[in-house]
Amino acid sequence: MLIDGRLVDAGRTFDTLNPATGEVLGRAPDAAPADAEAGVEAARRAFDATTWATDHAFRARCLDQLHRALTEHSEELRELTIAEVGAPRMLTHGPQLDQPIELVRYYADLLASYSWTEELGEIETRGQRHRRWVEKEAAGVVAAIIPYNYPNQLALAKLSPALAAGCTVVLKGSPETPLTTLALGELIAAHTDIPAGVVNVITSSEVATGEVLTTHPGVDAVTFTGSTATGRRIMEAASGTVKRVFLELGGKSAMIVLDDADLEAAALFAAFSICSHAGQGCALTSRLVVPRARHDAIVEQVAAHLERVPYGDPADPKTFMGPLISERQRDKVDGMVQRAVAAGATLVTGGKRVDPGFFYTPTLLTGVDPGGEIAQDEVFGPVLAVIAHDGDDDAVRIANDSIFGLSGAVHSADEERAVAVARRVRSGTFSINGGNYFAPDAPFGGYKQSGIGREMGVAGLEEFLEYKTLAAVVA
Repeated sequence: MLIDGRLVDAGRTFDTLNPATGEVLGRAPDAAPADAEAGVEAARRAFDATTWATDHAFRARCLDQLHRALTEHSEELRELTIAEVGAPRMLTHGPQLDQPIELVRYYADLLASYSWTEELGEIETRGQRHRRWVEKEAAGVVAAIIPYNYPNQLALAKLSPALAAGCTVVLKGSPETPLTTLALGELIAAHTDIPAGVVNVITSSEVATGEVLTTHPGVDAVTFTGSTATGRRIMEAASGTVKRVFLELGGKSAMIVLDDADLEAAALFAAFSICSHAGQGCALTSRLVVPRARHDAIVEQVAAHLERVPYGDPADPKTFMGPLISERQRDKVDGMVQRAVAAGATLVTGGKRVDPGFFYTPTLLTGVDPGGEIAQDEVFGPVLAVIAHDGDDDAVRIANDSIFGLSGAVHSADEERAVAVARRVRSGTFSINGGNYFAPDAPFGGYKQSGIGREMGVAGLEEFLEYKTLAAVVA
């Protein structure tokens, strides 16, 4: 682990598995609560006693160094990500690795152009002129807690803007993918001038260790990506010290197909979206909302695509879909599918475990109750639920019938009509006819119980800033 500028052991370890084989891949340091406290105290000292928070040029140089280190060691990181995360090789050339590395470049460049002050102009009060302005300052010590599904993306989407803003960070990796996150700490220690304590990286299998980060009075802000249930608990824990909390939580996003859509294009998009990283993505469209009159035709095409999805060894360049992260996650996914069928849904294709490893075949369900578990709860597996709609208004109603509001999609031959539908769906991101919104400069986050705040873009930087309003009498 990286604590206060030193790479240290925890005195105990836990196993991390290769999800494609189920075998032990390695062992990671198992931090105790005392280790989390040491990380927070180091981050506190670095924030309070160094010039990190105020030296913009130095921060930009350190981010340049981090980007260079990540780029130079990308092939090592790629192999580790494939082995530990179960991410297909082709995905590491996108959102599993290469795109996250460019986040660091984006924030290093943003530091050169971002305005840290804003003039509000002068006002007259009590016979005197007063100049007023706003200065933007680092929020302080940040606890960043990430899950297993996209560990490079999630770590760098929190770390890069927090460091650019001048914050210090304690980053806690997921117990399912600890080695991937620890590798970031090793690169920071070996290849950057980031001062001791500015970045601390820990891993742990113990819930109490993470709880330290959400309750410690030395932490000013918590940024968490994970389940909505855990996000609720973090908000509650952080409320005792009124910490700033940024949450990127679950999703049950709907892909709406309108009656004039290109069915083949829509079916292909729906099938390959739900199979991306075996469905382990919070923004993936897991509900397919289709015109009732074209239901059977779309289902037939989607099923055909799902049955052709190449899954298996994630190291094989031809593999599109890898395994689920663990046996426990596969049990959860299979249990939800079986309960849906017992409740009246039809299993069109998939619904099978494949060994060795934690594979689950691409699955399509029809006859789904829109209010049932499979249509309302996040599955986090390659499971697509089809729901029929009776026109644009009904489709929007179905899409919005969720506690979540992270993402969505619409397909239509009429772009103006598609945009009108997109604007009515309450979600933070939206794809129109296959449009890709995911990039370093585009804010990402959700409405409703999909989260609070935004990652990436200028908005992602400003989540880690405080605004100080100043005024001075004009002589």
